Amino acid sequence: MRFWRSFRKKKTVKTDIYIMKFKKVLLNGLWNEMPPFKLVLGLCPALAVTSSAENGLGMGMATTFVLVLSNLVISLLRKVIPDKVRIASYIVVIATLVVIVEMLMKAYFFNLSQQLGIFIPLIVVNCIILGRAEAFASRNPAPLSVVDGVSIGIGYSISLTMIGIVRETLGAGTLFGVPIFWEGFEPFAFMVKAPGAFICLGVMLGLMNAYSRWRGEHLVQLQS
Repeated sequence: MRFWRSFRKKKTVKTDIYIMKFKKVLLNGLWNEMPPFKLVLGLCPALAVTSSAENGLGMGMATTFVLVLSNLVISLLRKVIPDKVRIASYIVVIATLVVIVEMLMKAYFFNLSQQLGIFIPLIVVNCIILGRAEAFASRNPAPLSVVDGVSIGIGYSISLTMIGIVRETLGAGTLFGVPIFWEGFEPFAFMVKAPGAFICLGVMLGLMNAYSRWRGEHLVQLQS
């Protein structure tokens, strides 16, 4: 009986630790390492394809698909892939998944794939995906790697959609293609062009950093 109780206690402790790890990894990409605001990677799509909320969401979901599956495959093969060729192996896995995404989008979301254009194949060189493969998936078991991919992917999708919402709303007066302002509203056309992308991303990055700094100072004051 003592042995059984001790075994159950150890099993419960291990389960609790694993659940805490899952929660930490899941929340990580939604705030602490939310790209591109916290983890400043993947800026090219954030600037190039976010002229509308639909484009931002579409690119985010495509990236999430590749990120989750690449994390899973690389984590499962982490003990098989030789260290000297690991980066090349990661790129092969990622490129294969990107081809699958591109084919699926052309088959089922043709208009969106036309709007995103060359930026779908360029997911292969997205620093977020290769970075998570090297920093997380190659060092952690498959379940945690999948959770990390989902977390970072959702965070990235939210970021791109937010940028797209701001740019489309101010630059075209619509939201997901639906007019939301009065008839005489004059949109700021530059917001859907390259300068508007830089300004929008810069302002949002600044606001995010200011909030994080204020939040940190507030926590320090509470602790003191």
